[in-house]
Amino acid sequence: MRKLLTPHVRAIGRPAGPAQGDAVDPAHVEGTPAVLKSDLIKLIGPDQVLHRISDLVRYASDASPYRYVPQVVVRPRTVEDVRVILAYCVRTGRHATFRAGGTSLNGQSQSDDILIDVRRHWAGMAAEDGGARLRARPGTILNHANAILKPLGRRLGPDPASADVATIGGVIACNAGGMRCTLERNSYHTVSSLTLVLASGTVIDTAAPDAEETFAKAQPELAQGLLQLREELLADEQLAQRVRHKYAIRNTNGYALSALLDADTPLGIFRRLIVGSEGTLAFMAEAVIDTIPAPAMTTVSWIVLPSISEAAALVPGLDGLGAEAVELMLAPALAAAAQAFPGTPEYWRSLDPGAAALLVEFRADSQVGLDAAEAKATALAAGANLVHPVEFTRDEDQIELYWRVRDGLLGIVGQQRPHGTALIIEDVCFPPDRLAEGAQDLQDLLSKHGFAPNAAGHAAYGNLHFTLTPKLADPGDRDRYAAFMADLVTLVIDSYDGSLKAEHGTGINMAPFVGREWGDKATEMMWRIKKLADPHGILAPNVILTNDDGINLKAFKSAPPIEDVAVHCIECGFCEAVCPSRNVTATPRQRIVLRREMARQPENSPLLARLQDDYEYDGIETCAVDGSCAIPCPVQINTGALEKSFRRAESTPRREKTALMVARRWATGEKLARTAVGAADVIQRTIGVRALTGLTAAARLVVSDDLVPSVPGPMPRAQLRRLPSTTREGAAAVYFPACVNRIFGRDPGRARHPSLPQVLVEVSARAGKPLWIPADVAGKCCSTPWSSKGYIQGHKWMAAATCDALWEWSGHGTMPVVIDAVSCTNGLLDDVKNYLDDEHRARLNQITLLDSIAWCDSLLPKLTVSERIERAAVHPTCSSTHLGLTKTLERLAGRLAEEVLVPVGTTCCGTAGDRGLLHPELVISATRDEKAGLDETPAQAYLSANRTCEMGLRQATGYPYESFVFLLEELTRPT
Repeated sequence: MRKLLTPHVRAIGRPAGPAQGDAVDPAHVEGTPAVLKSDLIKLIGPDQVLHRISDLVRYASDASPYRYVPQVVVRPRTVEDVRVILAYCVRTGRHATFRAGGTSLNGQSQSDDILIDVRRHWAGMAAEDGGARLRARPGTILNHANAILKPLGRRLGPDPASADVATIGGVIACNAGGMRCTLERNSYHTVSSLTLVLASGTVIDTAAPDAEETFAKAQPELAQGLLQLREELLADEQLAQRVRHKYAIRNTNGYALSALLDADTPLGIFRRLIVGSEGTLAFMAEAVIDTIPAPAMTTVSWIVLPSISEAAALVPGLDGLGAEAVELMLAPALAAAAQAFPGTPEYWRSLDPGAAALLVEFRADSQVGLDAAEAKATALAAGANLVHPVEFTRDEDQIELYWRVRDGLLGIVGQQRPHGTALIIEDVCFPPDRLAEGAQDLQDLLSKHGFAPNAAGHAAYGNLHFTLTPKLADPGDRDRYAAFMADLVTLVIDSYDGSLKAEHGTGINMAPFVGREWGDKATEMMWRIKKLADPHGILAPNVILTNDDGINLKAFKSAPPIEDVAVHCIECGFCEAVCPSRNVTATPRQRIVLRREMARQPENSPLLARLQDDYEYDGIETCAVDGSCAIPCPVQINTGALEKSFRRAESTPRREKTALMVARRWATGEKLARTAVGAADVIQRTIGVRALTGLTAAARLVVSDDLVPSVPGPMPRAQLRRLPSTTREGAAAVYFPACVNRIFGRDPGRARHPSLPQVLVEVSARAGKPLWIPADVAGKCCSTPWSSKGYIQGHKWMAAATCDALWEWSGHGTMPVVIDAVSCTNGLLDDVKNYLDDEHRARLNQITLLDSIAWCDSLLPKLTVSERIERAAVHPTCSSTHLGLTKTLERLAGRLAEEVLVPVGTTCCGTAGDRGLLHPELVISATRDEKAGLDETPAQAYLSANRTCEMGLRQATGYPYESFVFLLEELTRPT
């Protein structure tokens, strides 16, 4: 509740534009119906039931073109919670759908009834048998699992482009593939056991010694029915051959009838049927997966040819050489990528539109192995009509760029599509030996229906992806989309006998066409499987199988105009895994989804007002505005910029005047802040941290929890009042200590001396590159505190004042300037320039600004590390990621420690200047996975490069993080 002493200025207006027909009915303003809410709270507890209308709206969208507003969202914590929810559905006739990463492209993770979130409380994994197997819960992110397996030389077989956010449960549920996922490596073939909760409530661990017996006793009709289906399929040799043929290429359309041929026991059949069943047959509480080898070294190359057919002709040969991946892209996409991605080959810009390229990757455990692979591939391509010579690279950054180009097609189309259009991603599979013919026919079909001809995909498997951008709110465009889908089915099934869905799962959008692909008998067998496993129809109706032939053309979500910074969001959810607030309030995708619903609502709608009120905390106050969401986003949306605009809108002339006054008197503000920190340190040392926490909590109750900081844990000591004595004469660089490092000193468990400025000056001198600290640094700041709070005038004034100081200190750009807080460096290099006039901007561009990470990296060749500690835990900040300094920080740590630990799941810490003190729950949310990793594997030192981040990490995790410079100075002291 907002406090009376701080009257609220509503920042959230309604975007301009007409209300939309798919707006949520204002009658639902109270959210979940009272009886449903009450029932579920009694069953699983209030903290696990999301019932506000804003909660329901933010879960209404996923990466698909559909939108279903759930009646309620539940977050079970245990198998027993899931059991009671499913039992409730059976009793009441309700239905439930499971959702994890929400990256589903075909409408698998949406519900208009009960939506079960299995991301929040269902992460966790363990490598077994030296990494040969992985035991994981369904909410575990795929690449988090791969990070655990990498040191063991193993990885998981599936590798979809969404691996940084997609979960193990979703990958198995859709039998997702990816660039390097052969049929033998997919989930169907690598999942060795599952722990399942059936629709009846039966819990089965398929690896238990008595599992078959337990299954047969608990589910006799299901067990007997599966055996009967197997017998029928084996008796029909023509259909059995048809099933084998269909799974000789990628196919995720319908249930995996191959299970009836590949296993001869009821539970063996059922376990295999679960893979690709999209949550329609049972809930996967845990999976044990066989891993595959992960060779340590990689080489990649583009092989560009004049046509699709010539490119496709090379694919079998490259596949035969053992290529890990052979990806097809067309020239228009490469030309667009050349504009979007710096560092791509110049010749891409002038490619003939009919040309095609293969991105080829080989892996090996030795340089010799890579040499051999490169030589063979080059020799294979030598006889082709190459547009450009084959050039392999082993450079990690270049390889990362090339794969970013491959994955970036989605972002390019997403950014270029007209406003109001949807972005639909389809994937089909042709027989690999007919890839060229199929790709050309697909291009022609897209052109026939007025869609941009585009295709990219996994050439070795005949699997092509393409995008459509219809305006689904327009009846004519909806009809055009429907006509295209009808023709697509005819093309893929009748002309090629291919797969309508290769790796994205069936979902709502392909469910009406399952019968068209499989025929009546096979489809009828699938219906029997569904009814045997889910006799009451409580699990994800209309997903995979449906009786509604038009379900794929209903419930399309509109794309109303919102703020320019976010208008291109495709709601894919790639941002969610890095968002600091993902475990406490909303994610970037959800913030944009909520904003779009506000745009759908008519002016003066009571539901609009409710969304606006909830958004204040969920959307604005708990956004770290760190911009880390823009990094994985295919269309580079920085949702933090959107939230900053709302903070600016909340500002009043009086607040602006006060903020400007504080900026002008920041030297005095520093002193007062340092005194306050010192007083807090005295209090926590005399009467304890808990008493200090209580004092601030009382103040927050009276004033505002978005203005008065909390003390969620031990506060650092006050910084020393005097900075080290230095001289300009002979200095290699100017040293600008950030104001946070002029206010906050070291951890309360450490001595006050030496301070960060002292150790950075000392280690620089030791390396023969002395630093000079100007006498007038007090009062100068990167201006980020004003920017993040939306105070424009204070931000502009401080930006100009600091720019003037930097210009003079640096001798008009002749000396580099070193900054000891990476967020401040990032602010000066990125945000500040947007608030300077042309003269100041030109000056700033002439000054070389170096973060302490880059500076210390340049010192290392002149330093001798006397000894190394056993293990250092490193927290790369969001700013070090933005500046491309994360690898440098890890490399520095590697010179100081035998082992460098970056816990799996480490993202922005959520401190965001003082945001973590105002809302400590944000830091706890952001560091949940990181803390779990630290608790499991403690270190001898905890290193970062930003004081406020280190404070937040100390308070949320309990580990004493501080600047890496302290350890660098200590371990390079002359013996």
